[in-house]
Amino acid sequence: MRLENLPKTAELRKTKRVGRGPGSGMGKTSTRGQKGQKSRSGVSIKPWFQGGQSPIYRRIPKRGFNNSNFATRYATINLSDLNKFFNDGDVVSEEILKERGIIKKSLAGIKVLGNGNLEKKLTIKANRFSSAAVSKIENAGGKAEVI
Repeated sequence: MRLENLPKTAELRKTKRVGRGPGSGMGKTSTRGQKGQKSRSGVSIKPWFQGGQSPIYRRIPKRGFNNSNFATRYATINLSDLNKFFNDGDVVSEEILKERGIIKKSLAGIKVLGNGNLEKKLTIKANRFSSAAVSKIENAGGKAEVI
């Protein structure tokens, strides 16, 4: 192999000189076509630009991962409901609440909220309690047992 027989790479090729008169074949518009944004110098159109119409990433609805799909949801019950449906000294559990139709689904468990008053002495077995509920249950003489 000799030096003059080496294949011409991009570094060795001469650069194309455009816009040097009509005789060169690349004069006048300098291979940029006719008028318009792309014929001007300094143009930089982003590859996702769609000519001013509403872009595709805004036309398509959002979908995909969302952490709220994996949140733990509890069936909630208020103290006012427990006061209505149970007698003094009863034990309240998830099975009894379902049996009586007070809650439909237990979901990840049951959470007792402190809305309303509790005048009965109840033993409540649930997964979670609000702080207000615990204080009201204990004031009524009952027990709040976390499962």
